[in-house]
Amino acid sequence: MWRRSLNYGLVPLMSLLKGTTIIRFASNLGDRLKTLNDSKQFQQALQLFHQHQKNNTEILSSLTITQALKACTHLRDIQSGKAIHALVTSRTKDDQYIVTSLIHMYMQCGDISSAETVFHATETKDPSMYGAMMKGDLFHVQETQKAFEVFHEIQTPSEVNLIVFFQVCAVLKTQPALDAMKKMLQQTPTNFHSNHRLVTSLLNALVECGDVEHAEKIFDTINAKLLPMYGVMMKGYIAINQSEKAIDLFKKIDHPDAIITNLLFNGCAQLRTPEALNITKRVSTMMNKSFFENDFIVTSLLDALMKCGDVECAELIFSTIETKKTLPICAAMMKSFIASNQAQKAIDLFNRIDGPDAIITNLFFNACAQLRTPEALNFTKRVSTVMNRTLFQDEFIITSLLDALMKCGDVEHAELIFTTLETKKTLHICGAMMKGYIENNQADKAVDIFREIKNPDDVNTSLLFSACAQLRTPEALALVKTISKRMPASFYSDDYVASSLLDALIKCKDTLTAEIVFSKMKRSIVSYGNLMNGLNDEKQGKKTMQLFYRMKREGLEPETIIFLCVIKALALIGDLSLIEPTINQIPESILLDSQIRNALIDMWGKTGCVDKAHGIFENTSQRHAFLYTTMINCYGLNGMGMQALELFSHMPKQFIHEVTYICILNACSHSGLVDEARSIFQKIESKTPTVWTTMIDCLARASLFDEAQALIDEFERSHRAAIAMYMALLSGARNDKNAQLAQNIYDRMKTLFPSTKDPLTAAEVLLANTYASSGDIGKAADIRIQHMKSGVKKKIGTSTTVVDGEIYEFRAHDRSHPRSDEIYREVQKLSKELVAHGHEYDSSWITRTMGEDESVESVLCGHSERLAMAWNFVANPHAKRIQITKNLRVCGDCHRATKLIAAIRQCEIIVRDANRIHHFHINGQCSCNDYF
Repeated sequence: MWRRSLNYGLVPLMSLLKGTTIIRFASNLGDRLKTLNDSKQFQQALQLFHQHQKNNTEILSSLTITQALKACTHLRDIQSGKAIHALVTSRTKDDQYIVTSLIHMYMQCGDISSAETVFHATETKDPSMYGAMMKGDLFHVQETQKAFEVFHEIQTPSEVNLIVFFQVCAVLKTQPALDAMKKMLQQTPTNFHSNHRLVTSLLNALVECGDVEHAEKIFDTINAKLLPMYGVMMKGYIAINQSEKAIDLFKKIDHPDAIITNLLFNGCAQLRTPEALNITKRVSTMMNKSFFENDFIVTSLLDALMKCGDVECAELIFSTIETKKTLPICAAMMKSFIASNQAQKAIDLFNRIDGPDAIITNLFFNACAQLRTPEALNFTKRVSTVMNRTLFQDEFIITSLLDALMKCGDVEHAELIFTTLETKKTLHICGAMMKGYIENNQADKAVDIFREIKNPDDVNTSLLFSACAQLRTPEALALVKTISKRMPASFYSDDYVASSLLDALIKCKDTLTAEIVFSKMKRSIVSYGNLMNGLNDEKQGKKTMQLFYRMKREGLEPETIIFLCVIKALALIGDLSLIEPTINQIPESILLDSQIRNALIDMWGKTGCVDKAHGIFENTSQRHAFLYTTMINCYGLNGMGMQALELFSHMPKQFIHEVTYICILNACSHSGLVDEARSIFQKIESKTPTVWTTMIDCLARASLFDEAQALIDEFERSHRAAIAMYMALLSGARNDKNAQLAQNIYDRMKTLFPSTKDPLTAAEVLLANTYASSGDIGKAADIRIQHMKSGVKKKIGTSTTVVDGEIYEFRAHDRSHPRSDEIYREVQKLSKELVAHGHEYDSSWITRTMGEDESVESVLCGHSERLAMAWNFVANPHAKRIQITKNLRVCGDCHRATKLIAAIRQCEIIVRDANRIHHFHINGQCSCNDYF
């Protein structure tokens, strides 16, 4: 009985002991799992958990569950994680630690949906759960916006929540993120500076969002600044190109770590100044030797030295590195060699590298592309045949390979690789081919590739426009317009695309559409320069000047390229009253530029101010070939053939080139110096077709048609017939009023050039004018009728003049001017004065059938240059100088009349026609001596 009673008494005791053992077991298991996780033995931790989970689910502690989930998280073992979740489903309602661990596990394993399910199913959410969700969304960058939104659900965020929130804002880099941060700062206690992690995250977020100024203000208020804070601020300064401030911060740090030192070198590389080089070298000699084993620091150091111009020091450090020269360090050297135009050294280094990776190989092809030599091409081909085949799956490698082949001129090999690629032909690869075709003057093939691209990006579109600009055909223009209408609106805000589009329209001669595009795009000095240059090519100097005034109104400061365009526009307009106030705006430093000086000599020459052109030439100490040639051309245009010959005789022989010969032969041609031209022509060793044409023009202008024809026959014995030579011959026949010769020349042109349209149109006009000047108006009319039926428009004659700072353009019989009545009254007044001084109107210069209400006088007095002269006298009755620019050749009657007008009105009149400049002096003589 006693024993039985004793046994009964032991039952509750044993039960009590068993319960205590179970509790101790659960606690010990959690601690053991934590120990394994802390030592990164996650697999062992999970195995231990699985050994004890059977039949013990109810007694597993919260610590044990969270540590098991932690092991799953690190192993990315979502299946085990889901199994544990299933075991503890009933405990997720009231155990915040388990819920937080589940959310974290799902997020890290990529199952965002399950994490969100757990999160939303929890009624009472604490900051740790919000934090887990935010960290998870931050881990998946595409979900970062969700993390931003989750934060705003937290009623009382913890400091950890704030840290994660700032990290989220740093990833977003948006204005709303920046605004939210600033709002949060207003609600944050002032003692938050004591949490260094929080402050560092805040500074980093402000910097990443672009508000370095705000970050700077907070940084300055911090007493105990830590290295990470310094690092964030240095990074921010470098990001906004204020490396001086980053370097100043570095100088305040007593013991910079690897990250800080790396940032210093990045800042010095950005500055590229002697001071930056000095601090780079000083720090490199003082820094911890262990830093030389850090790839990032050594890479940044080499980059800084190279960019600051001390290649020798960089090479010395590279050669003396005691540790293994890793691929990243070698890549830094190769990149620096390429950046400093020492591609051969990059190739030499590549040849010493065992097992180059994708980055090294890519840099090697970049170096070969920079060299563009036969040796570089051979290197490129050899490496492309032996490199790992997996690299052919790398679009960057393929892009660089194709670029190297194209730049080295082997288009066929590039095409072979492109057509046989197994990998997808990405936009980058297609872009490399398009760029290569353009560089090798095969723009049509670039267009063909573009047509195969389904969704071209901004680069492909920009290249397409560049290809069309090279082609300059009506088909290219049509394609440019079509693509520009289809492309996304965002492309118009891209400087490269908009500039390429503008350039294509200009090169394809559609300046009207180019002006529309220009008005809509973000304008810069470059875009202004492109359009101004295009307008100059189209002889629209007035519009170029209007652009110049607009650019100044928009606050853009003109640079050399702009002033070059302006000077060329002034040369086109050719008026002294407009030139002088404009040239006075050019800074003295720009006036010293050799291109500007050359353009000024050309401008003064085309304005008839030879003395000013000569002054610039004489005051230029370092004269180059173009300067001599431009001055010779200046003399030639103004009928100063002897002066041109004198300068040509003193020109250094090594400076003389094709254009020089053309200019001196032209000068002889316009001054009737045929013997001198013959002598020069015979001494030219290598004669181009243009040189031959210029000599033929000289002979034809002197009515030496047999000799000119003999020269053409000599040329054609070894060359294909050139239409320009026949045009020169035909022009001479027109001057000589030799209709029969003109007809013979024209007939031969039709035989020799059956498919040519535009030059033959000009030839028809010359032929008709020759018949008209010889008195055969009927034949001239027949040619003109036939010409009109063909639908081809002849060039309309215009005369441009500047009156009181305004540019005016007149056509023959023009009545578009608001004061036309006054102009025509002045024309009649001038006519009476001419007749009174013995002028007889020459009907041979009327090249069309007159109307019943017209007379010889009314037709000739209606010529555009007469109207331009009359307008000058209407606006300024006592004018002493008039300048007119005519796009066609001045007619004989106008030439005789203008000599008289200059004498009658005692007004110097300068007329620049399509061939030369006529100075009509007040003594009634012309500088051309009637030889034109």
